[in-house]
Amino acid sequence: MTANAKKTPQRQNKLRGLIWTVLFIGLICGVTAGGLLSLTRDLPQIKSLEDFRPSAITRVYSSDQVLLSELFIERRDPVTLEQIPAHLQRALLTTEDRKFYQHNGIDIKGILRAAVKNILRRRLSEGASTLTQQLAKTLFLTPRKTFTRKLKEAVLALQLERRYTKKEILELYLNQIYFGSGAYGVASAARIYFNKAIEDLNLTECALIAGLPKAPSRYSPLVNPDLATRRRDIVLKQMLTTGVINEAEYTQAVSSPVAVSPRDPQGRKAPEFVEYIKNDLEDDLGDNLLYKGGLTIYTTLVYRHQEAAEAAVASGLEDLRIRMQHNGLLQATPQAALVSLDVKTGRMIAMVGGLPGTRNSYNRAAAALRQPGSAFKPIVYAFAIEKGFGQNQLLLDAPVVFRNADGKTDWQPQNFSEGFSGEVSLRWALAQSKNIPAVRLIEKIGPSSVVQFAHTLGISSNLKPNLSLALGTSETTLLELSSAFNVFANQGKYIRPYAIMEIRNHEGDTIWRTKPEQRIVLSRASAAIMTDMLSAVMKEGTGRNAGYFYNALAGKTGTTNEYRDALFIGYSPNIVSGVWVGNDDATSLGPYETGARAALPIWKKFMQSALNDQPPAYFDVPDDTHYIFMDPKSGRQATSTSTTAVKALVRKQ
Repeated sequence: MTANAKKTPQRQNKLRGLIWTVLFIGLICGVTAGGLLSLTRDLPQIKSLEDFRPSAITRVYSSDQVLLSELFIERRDPVTLEQIPAHLQRALLTTEDRKFYQHNGIDIKGILRAAVKNILRRRLSEGASTLTQQLAKTLFLTPRKTFTRKLKEAVLALQLERRYTKKEILELYLNQIYFGSGAYGVASAARIYFNKAIEDLNLTECALIAGLPKAPSRYSPLVNPDLATRRRDIVLKQMLTTGVINEAEYTQAVSSPVAVSPRDPQGRKAPEFVEYIKNDLEDDLGDNLLYKGGLTIYTTLVYRHQEAAEAAVASGLEDLRIRMQHNGLLQATPQAALVSLDVKTGRMIAMVGGLPGTRNSYNRAAAALRQPGSAFKPIVYAFAIEKGFGQNQLLLDAPVVFRNADGKTDWQPQNFSEGFSGEVSLRWALAQSKNIPAVRLIEKIGPSSVVQFAHTLGISSNLKPNLSLALGTSETTLLELSSAFNVFANQGKYIRPYAIMEIRNHEGDTIWRTKPEQRIVLSRASAAIMTDMLSAVMKEGTGRNAGYFYNALAGKTGTTNEYRDALFIGYSPNIVSGVWVGNDDATSLGPYETGARAALPIWKKFMQSALNDQPPAYFDVPDDTHYIFMDPKSGRQATSTSTTAVKALVRKQ
């Protein structure tokens, strides 16, 4: 056997071994590649971050720049890296990832060290996550601790580092990470814990915030101030050890107490008003933009008027509660609502939907349908005036029976006060809130026509075209009724009430500006005559208890059967306000709790405050009208020297 023959089997064995080695390596590579493919095929596309905008807080302001509320799903207030104090940036890096600027997204040594500890403890307790890995987990993955998630986290971190700069990653991290107590991002944490802008944080505050990501809920100073202080001191010590701060800075910071100044995250100012605008904006803008878009919403509310409205409602309801308790009727908490509009613009300047301090989301000013009682009568009289009636014309106040639509039953309206007055002027009948003359009037002009007229004045609720409509038996809302009265104050012009002036996006650009809906619905002369008649209510009738605390006031009381509802709607030349008082279950407020007794005091207290700094103003007197002297009850002309005469506005003949 030759030497070549001996080598042939050896060569074959080597070749065979080489082939098996190649196949084995290929198998390993294939399995690895398959595993990586399986691991990464369901990972999100990192490039989607190019269009990523973190959700931001939407803020709602009054017209006088008072923050009313903050709307958000996650309380987040994005800021640039330049706005974030250097101490806060360094504290976070010192605490969370000291090698942030050296690694490429993962810390190999840290991973190996954590792996050994996890094996020894037989559980996944050590994370060894870099700041980039934490960001990847927050943006794309679940918080559940598994080896698979950790591998995905590492792959995503590598991709993030390849696509974005360290500055971009750090800025995104600082705006995205959760800091406890509902705070997402450092700016939100600064507001929630210290009620400060991010730029105003001192070293101590920066260290406290930097210590939160490790266990946000546990270290929150609002939850556990002692533990938060200890965690802060650890951060400060690490900053000293790494040379980020010096000994003097450390000593001063570590000796400072944790002085949190928490802010109510919901704002909770004018809650029913805020809910009112939210309902509209959710439909118009969508939840995503409203709660995540970082909008700035400027409303029409005047906060000093809102405070006065809430104080007036609280005071009036307390007085009522005492009277109800005295009468043994305090089985439920009486409620009240107030809405106030700027006459010329239609802006809502105040809105109270219930008893301050015991509120829910139910807005009794805008949503509650209740009978207005005699507060609806001015609409009937206004239509009659528009059709040519004069306030000196006569109506009969005497017993009357009407046959109902079914032809079988009769209806006999009654006056609130017993007795009848015979023929009386429209002015006197309205001022004294007589029921029978109002019913006779609506019979003359037609209930269906009054319904159509009421709709043109802004009452959108369903009104029943029957004779009892004159007595306010059809339900409506306080807001609708107040806007109808605004037509009288605004020279016959209807302006749809609105609550939002302007909305700006996150960049400060205006994306919405309200254009008020307005139209002429009543002649100027008719509006002026109605205002003069409603002024008579304040001087001569059911509203006289208000007193004339301002030179020009007009309004009307309203009371429903068994004293279930009490209302007063009134105005000056510049402000119209409505007040409703009642129980939610429509039970009685008690004997003689009329609009004049239960609602008028609230209206008066609010209007005194609202008009306190306003100069005298006067109601409109159009050229085609003039004043005459007349006896208020009989409507007969009188001389200026008559002790019973009043000046009444009528059309020129």
